[in-house]
Amino acid sequence: MAKEIITKAIKHKRLYFDGGTGTVLQSMGLCSGQAPEEWNLTHPERITALHKSYVNAGCNIIKTNTFGVNCSKYSNYKELAASAVACAQAAIAGLDDRYVAYDIGPTGRLMKPMGDLDFEEAVEIFSRSAILAKELGCDLILIETMNDSLETKAALLAAKEACDLPVFVTNAYGADNKLMTGADPTVMIAMLEGMGADAIGLNCSCGPDKMMDIVDTFAKNASVPIIVNPNAGLPVVINGKTVFNIRPDRFADYMVTLAQKGGCILGGCCGTTPDHMAKMIEKTRDLPYSPPAEKQMTVVTSYTHRVEIGSTPVLIGERLNPTGKPKLKEALKSHDINYILSEALAQVEAGAHMLDVNVGMPEINEPEMLPEVVCAIQGVTDIPLQLDSSNPQALANAARVYNGKPLINSVNGKRESMEAVFPIVKKYSGAVIALTMDENGIPQSAEARLAIAERIASVAAEYGIAKKDIIVDPLALTISSDTQNAVITLESIRLLHQNGFKTSLGVSNISFGLPERDNINSVFYSNALMCGLDCAIMNPFSSAMMNVYYAFRALNGMDKACGDYIAHATPALATQSAAVTRDLQYCIEKGLTADAVNEAKTLAKSLSPLEVIDLHVIPALNKAGTAFEEKKTFLPQLLMSAEAATAVFDELKRLIPQENKKADKKFVIATVKGDIHDIGKNIVKVMLESYGFDVIDLGKDVPADAVCQAASQSGCLVVGLSALMTTTVPAMEETIKQLRVTCPNVKVVVGGAVLTKEYADAIGADFYAADAMETVRIAQMLYGGKD
Repeated sequence: MAKEIITKAIKHKRLYFDGGTGTVLQSMGLCSGQAPEEWNLTHPERITALHKSYVNAGCNIIKTNTFGVNCSKYSNYKELAASAVACAQAAIAGLDDRYVAYDIGPTGRLMKPMGDLDFEEAVEIFSRSAILAKELGCDLILIETMNDSLETKAALLAAKEACDLPVFVTNAYGADNKLMTGADPTVMIAMLEGMGADAIGLNCSCGPDKMMDIVDTFAKNASVPIIVNPNAGLPVVINGKTVFNIRPDRFADYMVTLAQKGGCILGGCCGTTPDHMAKMIEKTRDLPYSPPAEKQMTVVTSYTHRVEIGSTPVLIGERLNPTGKPKLKEALKSHDINYILSEALAQVEAGAHMLDVNVGMPEINEPEMLPEVVCAIQGVTDIPLQLDSSNPQALANAARVYNGKPLINSVNGKRESMEAVFPIVKKYSGAVIALTMDENGIPQSAEARLAIAERIASVAAEYGIAKKDIIVDPLALTISSDTQNAVITLESIRLLHQNGFKTSLGVSNISFGLPERDNINSVFYSNALMCGLDCAIMNPFSSAMMNVYYAFRALNGMDKACGDYIAHATPALATQSAAVTRDLQYCIEKGLTADAVNEAKTLAKSLSPLEVIDLHVIPALNKAGTAFEEKKTFLPQLLMSAEAATAVFDELKRLIPQENKKADKKFVIATVKGDIHDIGKNIVKVMLESYGFDVIDLGKDVPADAVCQAASQSGCLVVGLSALMTTTVPAMEETIKQLRVTCPNVKVVVGGAVLTKEYADAIGADFYAADAMETVRIAQMLYGGKD
């Protein structure tokens, strides 16, 4: 019997991934600090034996031992991959209901602008792996343990461009149910489903007991099968040996609950063994199964936030469009990105939920400028963006690098428009604004505009784009040329709403050519909301428009206890929220590097450089750090703040006389032997440097003796050690032991995805830091203050 294609199989039955690799290989003799993938060549018979043990346990999907294999790490990556696939294929030979998944893990590098990994470089790295997966005869690709939404997008995009294999994607969510860079499950679901992932879910980071809430979120929001691959709890040290604290029976009991909550494809990650998988399969294989139903929510996202269109009115800031805005035109001509970022932040602070971004001018190269501006704006704000251009190449370039699921503006009823725009929307995961115009122009009746919308939705379906991702703009033509224009537009909104379409409107177009336009705009907006308008492209600085928005929500049961309306309408509160001083502290908090440097130069004319640092830079960083610790902001914003502060430090250092400079606060940092993942280490480095520490970065895969030598020679008070992989934690423990001998007065702080406070204590560390800011606090304490 021919093997059933896996995408068909998961529609009617539960499937099972295998469990952990590195931790099991250690029990088979893998040395501490040795990369598991090296055994593909040196001990292929043991890799095959591992796979067979999972096959015998009942697992359907065997992951190749390629998690750490890619072209940027290994020059012989093809040889390593070929041997890994051969081992997995040998283990399932002759079995119909078994599949080989080519395992792709993260690169271990941080994406720009936070790190040094360019988006297209990441796509190229992942693409080479995907091509190998196809050439070597794998059944599917598994992209797993991703903790950054943009790197996840690069990997999925690469797989889709490079081959036609099914692609499954799982992300590693932290204790706060978010990725390291801030995305929650709803953000990832929207982006991954939009890009065509065949199954999505979560793995690693924690045990099954900590995944209950996240799986609930997936079940509520996902329309494709859900993957659940937990760790066997948390690592602990017993009798000098690292073990995980959830045994097979208890693991299986948790997995029963996760299956009942909606888990479709079950398996394991760190610490799980064939025994864990066998018990899990025994207890879950007879449970009722049904794949997720199609969800009808219209969602756009940033890299951290989701906006659902249809549940409450959405405000799309219109001020980043050069039409009628001479200052913005000049900023675009002169490439003044800081002005553009300031305008973006001002709209966010005024209450916009999304921002329209348009750079269209005759003298501007839109395909180059739009993606640059989009990336810059995403560096300083976390609300979703509407990519606005009549140039399809500009839309494609911007959508490609956009971190999240954007709203694309726009398509219309002309065949050439749909043929140009719909492939972009489908490939890069987007919702799209559909203008009710075609080859015959803009119809003069609401019924005709509805007909165009229906035709656009029909053609979109041919590209695999659902009606829920079509937001129709029935077009507001100015009443100064025809007083019936508002009537027709309002009736169009009503008809579209009745026929299941979400709607958007450029509200201010209605008053073009008239005086006191806010009077017309605000009343028209109120009428449009009553007809069912979902999104308004509008000026968030207009008091009249914002008054309508808050009043409408209060009157229609959308504002609990009228709290938002009261805050908006109470003068003291409104003035307090609107009063933003754009000083040095503000520029650092918002990551406006160039503006921050200019503000620092101005302050240095009246204050000493050290006073600028103590009175302005450090307080700004502390505020940014506190916001991060309180989950009010996320890693990208924190790192942009750190970058701005570092630039200010560099500028001020030049002005400090040598004899007045404070003693260097040295901090040695390294990723331990055998571990090539240095994202966490690099984040810590950026934050420490922004606080004025002299960081001696030894890099990744660093032997214990090299760490000891650097600590001894530098005279530092503290060493920071990082590890992502369970298999490399023993190398961390050995490094700590050697430091105790060579540098007994040096304190050691450790961190990494596999570590806990208890585990850090067990291996002899002085401190455990859950994130970069906690490391900064520890370093400040050890150096006796915050200066």
